[in-house]
Amino acid sequence: MMEKNWTTVIKPKTNLLDLNLKELWDYRDLIWMFVKRDFKTMYKQTVLGPLWIIINPMLTTLMFTIIFGGIANISTDGMPQFVFYMAGNTVWAYFSTCLTKTANTFIGNAAVFGKVYFPRLVTPISTVISGLINFGVQFAMFIAFVLYYMVTTNSVEPNIYILMTPILLLMIAMLALGFGIIISSMTTKYRDLVVLVTFGVQLWMYGTPIVFPLSQIPVKWQGLMLLNPIAPIVETFRYAFLGSGSIPWFYLGISVVTTIIVLFIGIVLFNKVQKTFMDTI
Repeated sequence: MMEKNWTTVIKPKTNLLDLNLKELWDYRDLIWMFVKRDFKTMYKQTVLGPLWIIINPMLTTLMFTIIFGGIANISTDGMPQFVFYMAGNTVWAYFSTCLTKTANTFIGNAAVFGKVYFPRLVTPISTVISGLINFGVQFAMFIAFVLYYMVTTNSVEPNIYILMTPILLLMIAMLALGFGIIISSMTTKYRDLVVLVTFGVQLWMYGTPIVFPLSQIPVKWQGLMLLNPIAPIVETFRYAFLGSGSIPWFYLGISVVTTIIVLFIGIVLFNKVQKTFMDTI
């Protein structure tokens, strides 16, 4: 009898911490395919198509400027209001998009998961990567406005800490991925969490210094707000590009630790749920 040489062997995972990075690397072409699929389906059958990548942040920033800067008259620490809100919105848009989309991993891809095998982490990872396309465009717009205000007003002062941008971006991606796959693992059993995610993310934004500077919070409560893991990232990003506020190094360190813990817990839950989620979804 001819001996068969199998190229791939599918076997059950016995260890919750069994994260096969080599297998994920072997499926990198599939990750890229999902990235292209996400981008195409996002703007399919729309009038303006990819132009929404530009329109959405512009309209959101303009609304923040009118409502919070004009009507509510919230201080922006001497920074031009438009670029101040755009800084926070650029960070938050990437985080919230990755979080809400990865939170729908199991339910949104149940049909595919039930037909063919591939590492399930491919899907949320591709979501985080595809979000970088939108972030890249919005970030380029933000840089353009920063340069404009540098030339016209001298009120914006970028500094050497802009070199931390890749680290901050990695932290945002890991934090969103961690929280997203935790929620996704729980939604296989509790479907109503899907509804709560969108509402919860909106509330989370108002608990983060996006539309107001940290200086507007009473000193005794600033530490509590900075325990929000995304808050030190926003403050650091804003300080690096605008010179507004300061870098809360201690709380940024706590954010790094929190991000690692959240991602670790997410992977453990994800590995546990992916074995049986087709029976409960």
